[in-house]
Amino acid sequence: MMQNLIYAAPIAGVLALAFAWLKAAWVKKQDAGTDDMKEIASRIQEGAMAFLGREYRVLALFVFIVAALLVAGNFQGDPTAADDPTKGDRSPLIAVSFVVGAIASALSGYFGMRVATNANVRTTAAARTGLPSALAVAFSGGAVMGMSVVGLAVIGLGGLYIAYTMGVFEGDLYTTMNVLAGFSMGASSIALFARVGGGIYTKAADVGADLVGKVESGLPEDDPRNPAVIADNVGDNVGDVAGMGADLFESYVGAIIGAMVLGLGFTVVGSGDVAPVLMPLVIAAAGIVCSIIGTFFVRVREGGNPQVALDVGAFGAAGVMAALTFAISYYMWPKEGSSVRVPGSDVPLADAAGNTVLITWSDVGIATVIGLATGVAVGMITSYYCSMGKPPVDSIAEQSKTGTATNIIAGLGVGMQSTALPILVIAAGVIGANAFAGLYGVAIAALGMLSTTGIQLAVDAYGPIADNAGGIAEMSHQKPEVRERTDKLDAVGNTTAAIGKGFAIGSAAMTALALFAAFNQQAGIAGIDISKPVVIAGLFVGGMLPFLFSSMAMNAVGEAAMDMITEVRRQFREIPGLLEGKARPDTARCVDISTKAAIRKMIAPGLLAVVTPVLVGFGGNVFGEGYGAEMLGGLLAGVLISGVLLAIFMSNSGGAWDNAKKSFEGGGYKMKDGSVHPKGSEAHSAAVVGDTVGDPFKDTAGPSLNILVKLMSVVALVIAPLIGVG
Repeated sequence: MMQNLIYAAPIAGVLALAFAWLKAAWVKKQDAGTDDMKEIASRIQEGAMAFLGREYRVLALFVFIVAALLVAGNFQGDPTAADDPTKGDRSPLIAVSFVVGAIASALSGYFGMRVATNANVRTTAAARTGLPSALAVAFSGGAVMGMSVVGLAVIGLGGLYIAYTMGVFEGDLYTTMNVLAGFSMGASSIALFARVGGGIYTKAADVGADLVGKVESGLPEDDPRNPAVIADNVGDNVGDVAGMGADLFESYVGAIIGAMVLGLGFTVVGSGDVAPVLMPLVIAAAGIVCSIIGTFFVRVREGGNPQVALDVGAFGAAGVMAALTFAISYYMWPKEGSSVRVPGSDVPLADAAGNTVLITWSDVGIATVIGLATGVAVGMITSYYCSMGKPPVDSIAEQSKTGTATNIIAGLGVGMQSTALPILVIAAGVIGANAFAGLYGVAIAALGMLSTTGIQLAVDAYGPIADNAGGIAEMSHQKPEVRERTDKLDAVGNTTAAIGKGFAIGSAAMTALALFAAFNQQAGIAGIDISKPVVIAGLFVGGMLPFLFSSMAMNAVGEAAMDMITEVRRQFREIPGLLEGKARPDTARCVDISTKAAIRKMIAPGLLAVVTPVLVGFGGNVFGEGYGAEMLGGLLAGVLISGVLLAIFMSNSGGAWDNAKKSFEGGGYKMKDGSVHPKGSEAHSAAVVGDTVGDPFKDTAGPSLNILVKLMSVVALVIAPLIGVG
């Protein structure tokens, strides 16, 4: 009976894709509005799909080259596997896993963005009748993205696991997991390029549209006279839909793989052999069912708060999942408990008193719930630091009255302060999960945090759809109440996006730790001794890499934004009657500038993440056998610490800057001294400049860092059998 659970993941994946298809069909049946609205939406969709096509052509070459290298590096197998079966054998089939993971990640982004660009105009049309119908369309579009991600992930992972264990490797779990790690590497590689490329695209357009259109020319948000406005709306899709989808796809896959690999570290008798390895897939399958159930509770009344409706769905799904986790653990985990084996042997691990360390079903269940609670807590803290009306955002708006410099200083201060509580919560989550179920508990906790990714991503992807809907309303000259409704959805979308980034970063920390432990296990090293010079060197280099990576991303946005600013100024200057609304801007030129810059500039940061672990791992072995693995372990530790901190700082400061700007764009912002600073005031202009600084923080460099941390860990895991201690 236990073995039949192997089919749970692919079945749940098919269910998720079927649900996504039904939602997509429902969205497409909704009214698309006037001819003007359809024409604007068509330009946004064409730009988004054109970018995705060009990006995927470049990535196809990358995938082919890496797959060829994986075949070459694993073709001879592992001659030591026969001496130590717990290491498993190497196989060129790891390249198949890599390609399947890359294709699944790319497809999830494609499906999600296709529907998002159908849902945006229909959300605008629905907003003409009321807020409830607009929320229903926008959230349904986001649900397609969420369910596509989790569906493709578990179908890919579950299908390969079945093919390898029941066919190719005939029950050899060690070799299966060595090969299956390639799936996570493929997903992470696509995610990093998609996140960086999409982030460069969207922020180059956004900065150009804001600085020239809003600050210099005094145009409203999404004014059709602004040449960069279509590129800006395209960017919302390629950055926040396709990019975020690929991001959470690889987070989800990485959490599952990390837990499955650490599940190999148990000594269990009889039919329970596969329980620790199989359980992550079953938990993921259950999370899909909970996510689908949660979508039915996202409802809002006219005049209600969309944030409450979204929270009911997301947190309700998490609550159901917490209860279901205990049922899964009770059913699957051996009733007598499982002992952790000493790495490289079948000897059970003992405590200081000599007693065998046993992990029970309740320990695993509690560890999973700790992960869920940690994710919710990090999301709530992120919401506090990034939401309008809360002290951190208000402090930035307050300091905008004295100019740009004080606005930026306040935003940096808020971002730095915002790292404290999430890190403390994550640290407590790690300690708690480890206390109950060891490092396997940490991995399961990370999976617990992401178990309801389907609805988390639906809530997140809803944001850019609502943002696009507002842009279409403005450009098609809809009635003011239509824009008011879409702005209400969009304001909530900013907060949901910030919470989504918080979940992604928090899960990245715990997933990377699990992958780090899996790397140590696969490389055959008991731990990392920081007193060794090679390890310290790795720590320093690892700590530096997130800063170098972020500088590449920030510089790419800056250079692309300069080109965009120059082009927008040129059009305002050289196209007669453009600012008066008597001529149409050349929006295609701005779309082309963002596309070329994103494709060109995403290569270097992506290669930095993939190549560095390989160079350090193999280069370190020059100093002696096993030195490469230890040096790479130090590198991963350094990347994990500085990467997570920098990611939280950049994402939260950017989110706070964004909502500080939006605080002025309703009826104006009332300062503590009683003065009101309306839209268009000097304080508002300072807040707009602060937001343009925060844009690449929160949408390019910040969210890309959590992928950097995990991708480097996955690459290390993949090459661990090649560089490990013999």
